[in-house]
Amino acid sequence: MHNYKETLARGLRVGAFTAAFACAAAAGVAHAHGDVTPQAVDTSSLKQLGAEWQTVNPYRDNKEAIRIGDSAFNQNCARCHGLGAVSGGIAPDLRLLDLEPETDEYFIGRVRKGVTRNGAVYMPPFEGTLSQEAMWAIRAWLETVREK
Repeated sequence: MHNYKETLARGLRVGAFTAAFACAAAAGVAHAHGDVTPQAVDTSSLKQLGAEWQTVNPYRDNKEAIRIGDSAFNQNCARCHGLGAVSGGIAPDLRLLDLEPETDEYFIGRVRKGVTRNGAVYMPPFEGTLSQEAMWAIRAWLETVREK
């Protein structure tokens, strides 16, 4: 009987250790993808754009906007579009976006409203989460990493 109790106790200890290790590993994997809660973007150093949505990027070639956009992208977009906009296969590689001013309206519309196909959300809407200034700053930064 003594052997049975020792075996049972040892089995419970191993099971508890295995469960704790599995939980810690799962938490590490989840954390590796970063915080999935949208992060605030401080755009106070940029010219504020007001309530009316712009259709052409007002921050094109603006060094401060590019700096802010780099950080904003990596905090809010990289989890799907990849660090530095180098796609990891989950979402499109944004280094390949068209840069012509006439594509700005398409870009801002997608970011504002998100992308849904056949009822599946491919990209959540960011309107109400990110400001217009933050979205355009991200666009300004993306223009600096464009690949041909």
